[in-house]
Amino acid sequence: MPYLCTTKIFEKLTVRTMKKRLLLLALLAVAMQGNAKKVHTLGDSTMAPYDESATVTRGWGMYFGNFLTDGWTSVNYAKGGRDSRGGYEELWQTAKKNVEAGDYVIITFGHNDEKNSGMDGYELYNYYVNKGDQTAAAAVDKRGTIPSTTYKEWLGKIVDEAKALGATPIICSPVCRSYFTGSKIRRNGRHDLGDSYSVLTGDGPKSGYKVGENDHTMDYAWHSQKLAEEKGVAFIDLTTATADLYESYGDAKCHEYLFDGQGSTHFNTTGALLVARECARLMKAQGILADGITLPTDITVAPATGDFGEAYKGQTLTKEFTLNGFGLVPESDEVRISASEGIQLSTDKITWTESLQTAYAASTIVLTFYAQVSLTENGPFSGTITVTQGEKTVTVPVSATAVALEGGTEVQAYWRLETDDSYTLEGPATVIPESFQGMYVQRYSNPNANTVWPDWTGYDASRKMQRNLLTGDNWPADEIDDNPERYIQWGIKPAMGTELKIDNISLFVSGCGGNGMCCHIYCSTDNFETRTTLFEMKKMPANNPQWVEAKPVISLAEGQELLVRVYPWYNGAASGKTICLSDLTIHGMAADASSAGIQTLDLKKRECRGYYTLDGCRHVELQHGLNILLMADGTTRKVIY
Repeated sequence: MPYLCTTKIFEKLTVRTMKKRLLLLALLAVAMQGNAKKVHTLGDSTMAPYDESATVTRGWGMYFGNFLTDGWTSVNYAKGGRDSRGGYEELWQTAKKNVEAGDYVIITFGHNDEKNSGMDGYELYNYYVNKGDQTAAAAVDKRGTIPSTTYKEWLGKIVDEAKALGATPIICSPVCRSYFTGSKIRRNGRHDLGDSYSVLTGDGPKSGYKVGENDHTMDYAWHSQKLAEEKGVAFIDLTTATADLYESYGDAKCHEYLFDGQGSTHFNTTGALLVARECARLMKAQGILADGITLPTDITVAPATGDFGEAYKGQTLTKEFTLNGFGLVPESDEVRISASEGIQLSTDKITWTESLQTAYAASTIVLTFYAQVSLTENGPFSGTITVTQGEKTVTVPVSATAVALEGGTEVQAYWRLETDDSYTLEGPATVIPESFQGMYVQRYSNPNANTVWPDWTGYDASRKMQRNLLTGDNWPADEIDDNPERYIQWGIKPAMGTELKIDNISLFVSGCGGNGMCCHIYCSTDNFETRTTLFEMKKMPANNPQWVEAKPVISLAEGQELLVRVYPWYNGAASGKTICLSDLTIHGMAADASSAGIQTLDLKKRECRGYYTLDGCRHVELQHGLNILLMADGTTRKVIY
């Protein structure tokens, strides 16, 4: 009997021990899954993510994840207009919250570090401030670094802090601009300003400096390599790699096949994909994350899963896919793409069919195609896209969800922007008034006597718009993307105790005084740590208001804000050119954050101790609209009066 008792105790202890071990192993497995499985990418507009429905521009960071093996993911923090200082002070501050030991961090800056012709933007700004010249100071673009000093310092800060977190930093030199002289990428296209740069002296900025071809004083790519050597971290020479890539195409074909048609800096899908593949190839060749990188030579489709996300019933969703193959057999053939019922396909987003067929040659194909799903019923939608090449078949599962925008109270915030920045608000919400960063209202007037509005508006040239200028009035000569310190902002947030679902954001935007006005329009629900592109247009035709309308699916919890920003810049140096705005509307539906809902007041059945407005101010009596009632039992009610 004692033996049996001891055995049972031993069995119980063994079971408990095994359970503890299994639990420990499970926790360890979870920890291992979350450890050393991410590649974080930090960079500028050449790497940044773009909304495929708003622009043809693509950043190579969007496609780097295509070349990672299962279990690895790529997280892209890149944003347009950022130099190495902005990379550290903004992008890295967001990224490092998510960086874990064993992760990799790819760092590439340089395009915007060249602002101010090689001078440091903050040093130039402070020079004018110290002289008491506030006008000149206000006109300075604070971006820009000196290759041998501040550029390396800001990159070095990211490297040091990434290493301190246990991550592996990788410095990539910036991709080239496709600036050709004959058949070669010239010096400034390779981010070497040695042929013409400026220096801040004791007597102010001086331009026209030049050094020999073999002098790397003003070579950002060279200094990024030197920093990698000094820090003992990996270096990827994307500058040379992209120069070789561009030169293999030649000037005309390079711009036609690899770039977005808006200059010599930003890629289309093919260009971004090839650069991402080249970065992955160079890493693998150098033994960097070699086991985590795959370079498929077969037919592949990215993304491999077509998750369209959520939309409101009745909306149509479009998603971009990239079909690519290298080393295909046979060398020339056709690829067929077909879709199941409810999915339409296109290569131009104009003609939609159930199937596509395209030829390839030289054992290579890179094709962008689009799929469209119309959500006619509430609930989930599923289907498939099938790609066939020879005996190879790739199946892409497609999913989407239609959600109902029903119940609650309609909300609409509207800024006419004809005589001032006032707004009207219908429904329970709180408006975040218009504000300016590096911008101001020049005046309210019609853009031009020849202004042409879309026919459906019924507006004529006399209709006024808000005309806005950057501080200092003079648009810089070398801007190719938005400036993070120059924007116009509006917003909305739910009323106290409610949640707000946004289903429409719209406005008119136009340039005045020339055809060079450019802008990005974004929205964000996390104070622009992340953002969604609503609109992009470069070289807007002057005096032709463009209608911007987005139909997002955004749910704002109590206390959460939706911010909308317009970021303008001008194509070339100019003075006095304005960006004109009007008719901004943010629309949605508000519902009670609790299950009780917003109610209509019945005074006979309700006893309350106080009446409050949405922002918490107490009143002696009910106000028209939505009220918060503090009831005798200590609960609150939201009622419409």
